[in-house]
Amino acid sequence: MSTAKVSVPAAAFLYPWDVIGDPAAADRIAALGVRRVTLASAYHSTRALTPRHPRHRVVTAEHSAVLYPPSAAHWAGSALRPRAAGDWSGGESDAFGAAAAALHAAGLEVHSWVVLAHNSLLGREHPDTCVVNAYGDRYPWAPCIAHPDVRDYLVRLAAEAAPRPGARGTELESLGWYGLAHLHAHDKIGGVPLGDAAQYLMSLCFCPHCRAGYAARGIDPEHLAGAVRLALAPAFGEGSDEHGHAAVDRLLGADLAARVLDWRTATAGSLQAEAVAAVRAAAGPDFRVLMHADPAPHHCGANAGVDPATILDVVDGLVLPCTGGPRARESVLGPLAAHRRQGTVLAANFTIAAGMGGSPETLAADAAHAVALGATELRLYHAGLAADSDLAAVRAVL
Repeated sequence: MSTAKVSVPAAAFLYPWDVIGDPAAADRIAALGVRRVTLASAYHSTRALTPRHPRHRVVTAEHSAVLYPPSAAHWAGSALRPRAAGDWSGGESDAFGAAAAALHAAGLEVHSWVVLAHNSLLGREHPDTCVVNAYGDRYPWAPCIAHPDVRDYLVRLAAEAAPRPGARGTELESLGWYGLAHLHAHDKIGGVPLGDAAQYLMSLCFCPHCRAGYAARGIDPEHLAGAVRLALAPAFGEGSDEHGHAAVDRLLGADLAARVLDWRTATAGSLQAEAVAAVRAAAGPDFRVLMHADPAPHHCGANAGVDPATILDVVDGLVLPCTGGPRARESVLGPLAAHRRQGTVLAANFTIAAGMGGSPETLAADAAHAVALGATELRLYHAGLAADSDLAAVRAVL
């Protein structure tokens, strides 16, 4: 195990249920050497291991929920509303607040972790809000961010869930387009391998709001849907390993692909600006707003695709997926180099749970490479899910 030390600040991700009911949890996290915790305040449904908790080993969050009591006044007049967490919150009506207090007592700074456009419950209860692919299939886990009610919901959720009492900043996840790639119940969609170009085409939305958006850009929605199906036909026959937007250009034609991406980037960008402005208005000065992102604008998911040239005008920095080797780090940190400015946060996010594909034993070398590429902080996913041996490897370098 390497004993080289990491030279930039590090933060660990946690769920409130990792802390509530475990008197040793906060001190254990502080002993890792992290300065702060990114604590979930709004999260999607999940089944999570709690390998050290004195009362349980598995927590099942049955639906997307806020981990605090939502304000009736804040949500007045909204067509869509969040659901409060169930018993999995640890028996606390304000699970975020209770966990944050324990972490503060251990000397840790707390930032909120807000999952936005990823919500299966919303899709089940309001099917008209879902992304609809070129074949007419709905994605209930993926609210369409072109839908006016969805946009209003996401802005309100960000403004309420981010500046929770006790939080010094926030990290906004899934603030953009979601698509096909999603672990949904017992997933059976890996039988045909699809590269990110095919994944993108399978993630294009054809709901009424997106159809109107395409038409406003001079795109016939029916022609686009047909072009997507035609482009995907070979992929479903033999799989596809094509990656990058250049592959999308080839599959759709460069002009059509550019106009579609312009529509989607503008739609996501305006939502991001509105949501961040709402957070800043609710939180006041000195509240740091980061976004989980990928600098490839056509990418969808938790790390929403962004335009590297404009996103740093909106947020204080980005949390970037850096697990997966040098090439993965170069692909996300490299495009942002020309757009960094004084004070920009570029947080390299590493999976530290070996059972989830992480490599905690190489954290020192991986972090050093990320810092050389411009990373200013580290994120560790996920201190509540990782094994004791993973945490020991983290302590050795922090």
